[in-house]
Amino acid sequence: GIAVALYAQGQAQDGRSTLFAALVFGTVAAASVIYDVSRWTLARQTAVHFAVMVGTVLPLLFVSGWFPTRTAADCFAIVGAFLLVGLILWFAAFVLFGVLVPRFKDRSSRVRLPS
Repeated sequence: GIAVALYAQGQAQDGRSTLFAALVFGTVAAASVIYDVSRWTLARQTAVHFAVMVGTVLPLLFVSGWFPTRTAADCFAIVGAFLLVGLILWFAAFVLFGVLVPRFKDRSSRVRLPS
């Protein structure tokens, strides 16, 4: 794909970044089905999703080259960014899909169009 084309054009760093962005995106997208397991509680879905992200996305962040990894502080900064971004995205998704969408669906089911 695009990453290979960038490598072929001599843009190795851009190709590497594109590859890792695709891997992170693909992993997050694939793991989103965890929230479709209706027999699980939101807490269980969140815990499983978090474990999958820790086992996949976090290591990708360490080897992607996007962040320095020379010191312990660098590594803690990566973990901190991972946790902060994850928390923000989880909260945004909760508000959107857990609060706003259900309200919209509830309102739209009550609205009757004149016949």
